[in-house]
Amino acid sequence: MLAAFCMAIGVFLLIYPWTESWQQNYFAALVPEWHGLWGNLYVRGAVSGLGVVNFYISLAEAVRLRRYSRR
Repeated sequence: MLAAFCMAIGVFLLIYPWTESWQQNYFAALVPEWHGLWGNLYVRGAVSGLGVVNFYISLAEAVRLRRYSRR
């Protein structure tokens, strides 16, 4: 279950910052000063980097579960 959850979150965080709806989210509208922050490519890259980390965790967990299920 953890592997599937991390994979879903990882794919979401990897793709969502580069879509059109990223600019019109709740947090960008909450504080108007943050609107420029959401459009920053470094912030988008950092969020995508978290997606890559989550995706890696899901793959590592799947490999670990597969290795221990053979016993």
